[in-house]
Amino acid sequence: MRQTRRTASRALGTPVPEIIGGAGPQAGRIGRVTFPERAAEIDLDALRHNVRQVRDVAHPARIMAVVKADAYGHGALPVARAALEAGAAWLGVAHVSEGVALRKAGIEAPILAWLHTAGTDFTAGVEHGLDLGISGWELDHVVASARELERPAIVHLKIDTGLGRNGCPPDKWEALLSRAVEYQEEGLIRVVGIFSHLAVADEPARPETDAQVQAFREAVAAAENAGIDVEVRHLANTPATFSRPDCHFDLVRVGLGIYGLSPFSDQGSADLGLKPVMTLSTIVSSCKEVPAGHGVSYGYTHRTAKPTTLGLIPVGYGDGVPRIATGAPVLVNGRMYPVIGRIAMDQLVIDFGTTGLADSPDSPLGARAVLFGGVGAPAVEDWAAAAQTINYEVVTRISDRVERVYLNVVQENHGGA
Repeated sequence: MRQTRRTASRALGTPVPEIIGGAGPQAGRIGRVTFPERAAEIDLDALRHNVRQVRDVAHPARIMAVVKADAYGHGALPVARAALEAGAAWLGVAHVSEGVALRKAGIEAPILAWLHTAGTDFTAGVEHGLDLGISGWELDHVVASARELERPAIVHLKIDTGLGRNGCPPDKWEALLSRAVEYQEEGLIRVVGIFSHLAVADEPARPETDAQVQAFREAVAAAENAGIDVEVRHLANTPATFSRPDCHFDLVRVGLGIYGLSPFSDQGSADLGLKPVMTLSTIVSSCKEVPAGHGVSYGYTHRTAKPTTLGLIPVGYGDGVPRIATGAPVLVNGRMYPVIGRIAMDQLVIDFGTTGLADSPDSPLGARAVLFGGVGAPAVEDWAAAAQTINYEVVTRISDRVERVYLNVVQENHGGA
């Protein structure tokens, strides 16, 4: 009988000091703490909630959980498993190598990979049963792999409806369909899907999406007229899933939404019923008093306006924190403090805005510092605004130097010890 239990692979919480002795005002009070020095805490229950929320919004269309780029920095394998547990039917990756890694880890659900180069290992993709996105030139390479392995390749044909990236140009679509039908009749491929990608769905009022939807419908009709029995039509990304029900078709491809983030400038996560999944935190590593006019970090782009207490936060652009995000908020002991001066490779500085903290019993030295995520903490969007970028980039760029800590992992027990 299968049993499940929910666990945290590494739990974060309030610092629990281990007294290590020494001299000075911090002796016997600040010591080693039990949580990681730098952690991206990934709440898999929040991710499951998001998948279920998207499932309700998109019904009856099924969900492809997009886990490319190491699941937007959250960890491809744990996220893939949690998304499938919550009802996702497909997984989406950019590269064949990403899909093969999931297969080797035991993932059996359909996986679509759609971004290829002349160096892509199509043979590995076919061998591991990946669905392969085809825009044109790749088809012959995939067919060659199918011949070599003596097994049909599963393909989705992609039409460029206006984004201008990969996807077959409309004037070459019928020729691609004709070739695909020939290969399918030879038993070398099985065409299961037709898909495309939207350009401005995060701005729902723009008319270009209407044009893309119409172009997609025409492409699907052409495929059906060519004799292809289309199993899944998919066009919607996260913003279209929430704002354009006419884009749902048979399958929606949701990336940002399953990570609990909003693609819209005028709606936050809560407005969409989503819960942010990642919390980025570290430990205040230094705390000191400085006078007015004191320079802070490289280039002296900031000087203190008055005597104050500075805190050193040991993460920087080497950890994926955007270098230009001066002014972004950091949560320490229940209050927000701004990043001042330039962010360096390994560290940044915050201003506590008052004096007398460094050597006091209330010193924040050793306290947990949360950059974003979690209840009451700064939002990913606060950091995105400070870095003049989007929330997608902020979470995706968090580097491997930051330990991933998975909460609410479902462990399966099939009767073994």
